[in-house]
Amino acid sequence: MATLAPNSKIKYKWLQKEINLPKVISRGSKHKIVKPIQEWLCYHGFKTGVDQDFGPATQKLVKKFQEVSQLPVTGNVDKATFQALITPLLEVLTPIADEFQSFGEAVKAYSIKHLDLHPVEIGGQNMGPWVRLYMQGYEGKDFPWCAGFVSFVMRQVADFTDFAKPLKGSWSCDSLAAQGREAGIFVSEQDIQNERISRDDLDPVSIFLCRRSSTDWTHTGFAINFDEEVFDTIEGNTNDEGYREGYEACQRVRAYKKKDFLKLV
Repeated sequence: MATLAPNSKIKYKWLQKEINLPKVISRGSKHKIVKPIQEWLCYHGFKTGVDQDFGPATQKLVKKFQEVSQLPVTGNVDKATFQALITPLLEVLTPIADEFQSFGEAVKAYSIKHLDLHPVEIGGQNMGPWVRLYMQGYEGKDFPWCAGFVSFVMRQVADFTDFAKPLKGSWSCDSLAAQGREAGIFVSEQDIQNERISRDDLDPVSIFLCRRSSTDWTHTGFAINFDEEVFDTIEGNTNDEGYREGYEACQRVRAYKKKDFLKLV
């Protein structure tokens, strides 16, 4: 059975079916675990259909994955093969050994760790193991995951360190904004323009919110490296063009126009 690293404290209920192999899976199987197996094959570059049907194509790609992973080439998914497939998930769930001086410093480090492992949708819009990680097991068109990404990283930091979360977290950008106002950490674009808040005050990391109106925010992520006109981001459910309904977590550069912030310290 694949398990989290011994020093991992995360035991989220929805993760158990993502990290546990119930039995050896072979050609002909239509077990629910076949879908994650196919997703992880795709993630590793062995592209196949995600249809929960372990047919000849899936078997061939399992063999190729086993070969490059220096595992016995059987075409069956046993414990060792499954462990190798989900290694990126286990890695992102393992604590960072560094000691952090603040919640914000830890959030920045953990968000970079997620970014480095390239969370990406697999099998359709808002689908795949990364989406399920950030959305507590849920996936599909009704589950855009930008706020889920932000909230999961904050929850992970709180679980792995002695720092308390400044926000409960939410899958809703509007709810994050409301929580930020209540916590007294909401920074509007006008606060920055009128120099009531310095850009330096947003370091080392803040949550940015793309504002459609004074009561409606449409996208979110982490903001880092604040310059006079732009800032860097680490954000989920986006793409290189910056769309709010993208397909991956990536790093971007954004301007301050129509952006509000939640200051993490």
